[in-house]
Amino acid sequence: MAAFEHTDGFKIIQQWMSDKGIAPFKFQTDTWRKFGNGYSGMVVAPTGFGKTFSVFLALISDFLNHPEQYKKGLRMIWITPLRSLSKDIAKAMQEAIDEIGLDWAVGVRNGDTDPKVRQQQVKKMPEILVVTPESLHLLLAQKNHESFFRDMKCVTVDEWHELLGSKRGVMVELAISQLRKYVPKVKIWGITATIGNLDEAMEVLIPYDIKKTKVTAKEHKKIDILPVFPDEIEILPWAGHLGNKLADKVVPIILESKSTIVFTNTRSQSEMWYQLLLDAYPDFAGQIAIHHSSIDAHLRIWIEENLSSGKLKAVVSTSSLDLGIDFKPVDTVIQIGSAKGVARFLQRAGRSGHSPFETSKIYCVPTHSLELIEVSALKEAVKQKVVEPREPQVLCFDVLVQFLMTLAVGDGFYPDEVYERIKKVYAFQEILDEEWKSILEFLTIGGSVLKSYEEFHKVVIMEDGLYKVTSRKIAMLHRMNMGVIVSDAMLKVKFISGGYVGMIEEYFISKLKKEEKFILAGRTLEVAMIKDMTVYVRAAKGRALVPSYLGGRLPLSSNLGHFLREKLSHALSPKASEKELKFLHPLLANQEENSHIPKEDEFLVEMIKNREGYHLFMYPFEGRLVHEVMAALIAYRISKLAPISFSMAMNDYGFELFSDKEIPLNEENLQQILTRENLMNDVIASINSAEMARRKFRDIAVISGMVIQNYAGKQRSNKSLQSSAGLIFKVLDDFDSGHFLIKQAYTEVFNMQLQEQRLVEAFKRIEKSEVILKYSRSFTPLSFPIKVDSLRQTLSSEGLDARIKRMLNYK
Repeated sequence: MAAFEHTDGFKIIQQWMSDKGIAPFKFQTDTWRKFGNGYSGMVVAPTGFGKTFSVFLALISDFLNHPEQYKKGLRMIWITPLRSLSKDIAKAMQEAIDEIGLDWAVGVRNGDTDPKVRQQQVKKMPEILVVTPESLHLLLAQKNHESFFRDMKCVTVDEWHELLGSKRGVMVELAISQLRKYVPKVKIWGITATIGNLDEAMEVLIPYDIKKTKVTAKEHKKIDILPVFPDEIEILPWAGHLGNKLADKVVPIILESKSTIVFTNTRSQSEMWYQLLLDAYPDFAGQIAIHHSSIDAHLRIWIEENLSSGKLKAVVSTSSLDLGIDFKPVDTVIQIGSAKGVARFLQRAGRSGHSPFETSKIYCVPTHSLELIEVSALKEAVKQKVVEPREPQVLCFDVLVQFLMTLAVGDGFYPDEVYERIKKVYAFQEILDEEWKSILEFLTIGGSVLKSYEEFHKVVIMEDGLYKVTSRKIAMLHRMNMGVIVSDAMLKVKFISGGYVGMIEEYFISKLKKEEKFILAGRTLEVAMIKDMTVYVRAAKGRALVPSYLGGRLPLSSNLGHFLREKLSHALSPKASEKELKFLHPLLANQEENSHIPKEDEFLVEMIKNREGYHLFMYPFEGRLVHEVMAALIAYRISKLAPISFSMAMNDYGFELFSDKEIPLNEENLQQILTRENLMNDVIASINSAEMARRKFRDIAVISGMVIQNYAGKQRSNKSLQSSAGLIFKVLDDFDSGHFLIKQAYTEVFNMQLQEQRLVEAFKRIEKSEVILKYSRSFTPLSFPIKVDSLRQTLSSEGLDARIKRMLNYK
């Protein structure tokens, strides 16, 4: 057998690359060779090194070497997490195919695809089809869909690290299991950036007993991490304040760069920064844009095209521009506030200097002084190549129910045969026979409790044992509600004179009255009227509200929390050479003088008494979500010592318990408050877990089809969904508490909201630490931002400024 380098496929592709002035990387040729030898696998490479071409050209090479093994029709399914990526990927593939001289077509199929194009695809599939997980499932819901896939050679999952750990990832796992039924020898390839659990990531995608390999690029992306320092340090920092002041320092960075992406962590923050930059430098008008998921799709596409062509000087964005689109003119990235995680930071940094061997340049703009320590922590994490793992989701029964309904809407399924395949899917390897029986009963009669209600009788068992949906109405509703992203009801925003602006969440707009103003897509708008899930607006001027969205703030990752504690521990050491720590020296010295800076093996507790009352602060540095649970737990344990009520506040560094009564805590009883003993029992007692599960059940009920969100031309409101799902939850919790979807709701509460595993690990660390209790009469640099964050929830910006000035004078 000739060496791979001597094959026609390799020679043709190498010549094509040579004509373009590029040479293949070793990881690319390794992938082509392994593909040709029948392997499935996963490609791991940094942004900008041609991960797409590693697998795509492997298929082309194999075809050129063995054309007799390929029949006409669909040859590769390319799954991508974002619709916005599809067009660019398909374009790059089609250009390569045309230049190589193949008569192949690359098609795109997602929610933005014209219905006529979709119909044409069903009649004649392109050779490569770029889809989202939802679009692939919609194909599986079509009659006779097996014929689309019969001669397919490969399924490729792009940006697998983004899908892994989400229910969309489980959708991909299930779809692949079904495709393997039609083509048992189909190759499965994943493409991923570096994450902390690469071996597990490959096992989740390819759990089958087939030839598989991991191909890792030896090349590394160079990253310049550049902190933006304020002119002077504030000894008592507070979140948001400094970021606005630094807008004047961001303007020169943008002006000196070819093209810049300014990343924020929330949609509301992106709207605010777009306005800040325009106010700071009015000449940016027409040169900068704003990009997030609530903006009109046509406008988003226009922004992406103009960023790619270099016509836009800057784009202020959320995570909507995090992934894979290749913006070659972008040479600078600016991160507003902390990225809160190493993987996210690397992903965003990689948006600049996208070509191989170009250095990615990212400026970090703190929203308060302490975030400069996070910059130092990020530098250390990147240096040590420590990246967070993505934990795979398992036993998502709501996704499984939806998938089985998809099969039943299509050609139907035989339960025994499907069950054998399901048990091989990573997410359902631990499914029990009783759970499977309950799922089948749920599909056919709604289960033992709901069997009296006709709307839950969805699947009919045919004479030969085939499970099938025979009702056209049920089939139509299922297709309209497929997917696992359950958001608050979104209202369209249109000008009363005509013209579409974007989408806004019902949660926010329901608070506004007629003629009140808000900002969307960088425009100030005035509410004219709300009718039929549409907000009609007029252009306006003057002060306006920035929408808040239910997505919430990003929590600090455990990896970054570890490096943060490490950096803080050595912050005042004479050996500390980091620019960020030197700049923060006055602030950190004040913390040490008035309280303490905790070492790695210490846990700091502060008790502050002032004119407001009694404040208890604790600093685990475990992120907002963990602190939310910790605060409730500690409050509960203290209340068992003496009757007392608290208000709570938290940020990523710590949390506050505030009371008008003296808090009965001292060095003697602190240990019993911070013990790991009876941890989860006390957590359950400290929070209303049933209420949390009831809220979580809303999403599960929508995904499983128990509650219908979308009807023809209509979308049910959040309030209506919550009401219907809440009623079903109560009935099942009362009469069938072991129901598989009720159990899932409680499991999701513990794993995701209560962060059970991370909470246990945090208390293990605290138990091993020396607890340092410090008393003070005024706020410290660590406590002040937590206090300010709690006031932001109840005060307007003017009221907040006045209150902060008073607090700064408290003694």
